[in-house]
Amino acid sequence: MSGARLSALATLRGQIERIETAEVVHQYDRVALGHHEVDAVLKGGLARAAIHEVFCEGRQGAAGTGFVMGLVGRVSAQRPLLWVRQDFSEVETGALSMSGLKELGLDPRRVVTVRAADVESALRTAADALACDALGAVVLELWGETRQFDLVASRKLTLAAQGSGVTGLMLRMAAQPLPSTAETRWMLRAAHSPPGPVWSAWGAPRFDAELLRNRHGQCGRWIMEWNCDECQFSEPSADSQPVAATPAHRPDPAIFAGERRRAG
Repeated sequence: MSGARLSALATLRGQIERIETAEVVHQYDRVALGHHEVDAVLKGGLARAAIHEVFCEGRQGAAGTGFVMGLVGRVSAQRPLLWVRQDFSEVETGALSMSGLKELGLDPRRVVTVRAADVESALRTAADALACDALGAVVLELWGETRQFDLVASRKLTLAAQGSGVTGLMLRMAAQPLPSTAETRWMLRAAHSPPGPVWSAWGAPRFDAELLRNRHGQCGRWIMEWNCDECQFSEPSADSQPVAATPAHRPDPAIFAGERRRAG
């Protein structure tokens, strides 16, 4: 066997050893999301020091962004957050709203955004950021299908996260899931907010969250409600009022019409 092949084999063995060692170190480092059924399926909560993927359709970008922010609020442990976006993401989905983050119960002063010129720059920036253990989480937002994000790129991000203990969140809009090293993979859709008082502009944020991949357990689909005061997810709250008003006693319209015809 040539020296180049031996060197490549040694490199691969080293990467496998680092993955296995990191999994042992971080396998119990999980944070509960607050939704009891989801936490049970995730064996206690979302794993830190790992990569998690969140997919959504282009028109569901606001729901995907809100869900990712909720995850970040749980796993970042009050540390700074780095959000990496492609340049044109702002044209497609709009800018991140700092006031919106505050309404979700998150501190916008902890959020640092990076606008990358292309996918390669975004991947490189995310990998470098994941290697910095001063951060609480790194979000990488990519729009559309990207051939640059393959299994090799995914493995590089996973190694960086496992080495530093920083959690990585991939927000993929208008893209189809492909093989990756992600710990979990989610598909997000907006869910109807519960009815509230007339003076309330909207209810608590609700997400239709489908867990498509879970490396250490089952998958499922749930309605997850975000509690802005407690900064955690929960089961959907019960509606305080019935959806439809109680019917009042009224004469049968058909009988009433027949009486009108007879009177005529």
